[in-house]
Amino acid sequence: MNQGYFSLRRCAVVLASALSVGISMGGCNQMQKEKTEKVSPKACEDLSARLCKEAGDTSATCTSVKSTVELFTPETCAVALKSVDKSVAKLGDKRKKCDELQTKLCNDIGPTTKTCEMVKTHTKTFPPERCEMMLGRYAEVLADLKKQEDRNKPLSPEKLASLTAGDVPSFGPKDAKVTIVEFSDFECPFCSKAASTVTEVKKKYGDKVHFVFRQFPLSFHPNAHVASQAALAAHAQGKFWQFHDKLFENQKKLDRESLEGYAKELGLDVAKFKKALDDKTYAPAVDAEMKLGEGVAVDGTPTMFLNGARVGNPSDIGELSKEIDAALKAQG
Repeated sequence: MNQGYFSLRRCAVVLASALSVGISMGGCNQMQKEKTEKVSPKACEDLSARLCKEAGDTSATCTSVKSTVELFTPETCAVALKSVDKSVAKLGDKRKKCDELQTKLCNDIGPTTKTCEMVKTHTKTFPPERCEMMLGRYAEVLADLKKQEDRNKPLSPEKLASLTAGDVPSFGPKDAKVTIVEFSDFECPFCSKAASTVTEVKKKYGDKVHFVFRQFPLSFHPNAHVASQAALAAHAQGKFWQFHDKLFENQKKLDRESLEGYAKELGLDVAKFKKALDDKTYAPAVDAEMKLGEGVAVDGTPTMFLNGARVGNPSDIGELSKEIDAALKAQG
């Protein structure tokens, strides 16, 4: 028999014993007895499910349990299941720090806030040691989350109006019941996904939504700023959305030569387009839009606001549709 395999199997048996606290090292006899009994082929699946339910399906502990249980036979898992309640109790004790952290943060931030919902989601994935560390630095953690909650508060009507003012790329009537403003970066891969979502929004909701696109090229994307300038140059010639789609379809080719090629493909006045880039005609406008974004706490892309409220997941058409539908319903 392969010695490495034998050692691995022996480790698996020892791990099974650790999971089921009541099994002694002399439990081999119990396992042999278990083999004579009818064992469910789903015993290992049941063991993982039982432990992951307590630890959290997305937790590191659950991932570790699943990886370990893959080494077990159904007979080994059946033995561990007999004492799984003790293991569950131990996991519950370890999770108390995370439960304490969640309760304290939600009480201090507000139990009905978006930030509290985020805390509830993420603490399920934290190892207990991380929760204990965060409790030790609680004042600092709370201050950071309060800042985040401030970011999540809906914009005032005045601030929202400032995001939609001027000759800005948009579609849909300005008096639509739902107004969405997106800050985006043509070199950002997540923005490409959001662009597909926006296309679906346009198809699905038509004139029920007024959508505004704002430039927010990130500094670590070398071609993003010039791509934004090029997009505004295309907007000046009435072809922003065609150029928008072309840029997102070719995110890895946003150099000057490629931008000019896209302008030619789309039938723009290339000489006028090139002059705008040479003179950096739209660079100040791009910088102004970035300043506008910073004023409403945009620090990454894509960022969307729906009737002034920050959108949770701009790249997911399902989630965005839910928020649009809710806003339309609220408007009557």
